[in-house]
Amino acid sequence: MTLTGTKQPDMTRILGGLFVLAGVLALGTAWFAEHRLLLAPCELCLWERRPWRVLIGIGALTLLLPRRYARYPVFAGLLCLAVSIGLAVLHAGVEHKFWPSPAPECRAPVFHGGSFKDWMAAMPSRPNKPCDSPDYLFGLPISMTETGGLYAVVVFVVASLGSVRMLRSRG
Repeated sequence: MTLTGTKQPDMTRILGGLFVLAGVLALGTAWFAEHRLLLAPCELCLWERRPWRVLIGIGALTLLLPRRYARYPVFAGLLCLAVSIGLAVLHAGVEHKFWPSPAPECRAPVFHGGSFKDWMAAMPSRPNKPCDSPDYLFGLPISMTETGGLYAVVVFVVASLGSVRMLRSRG
């Protein structure tokens, strides 16, 4: 309760809702880009979706747990967002050719000698898009990867500020 008698909102619940909403928005945007804009995802694009799926689960867990335990998943959510930022930096570096992709699916197989059958066996099981070929958002000079990374940074900063507020209100 504050001096005015109104109850403060439970920051853990707000952060849990933020995690669910942010994850659904990120995955919904990826779905829209893939299925409506017909942009083919590369292997690193698919890697970048995983933290958002985990974040939705963490957000749901935060909403379901009793209040005194709900703050622990909040910190796991911050870690999940940090992983998302790291993957975006990794992918942006590959797009800008600062370093090679760690995903073997992002590179054409190198094959020396042997039969046609051996060559075919060395091919990837499914066609893929090169990870160093960025898709630009509406022709702007910022790739979808960079946009997703900036989104993850914004969500991380908002959640971090909410976490500090959550800790102060319990202190």
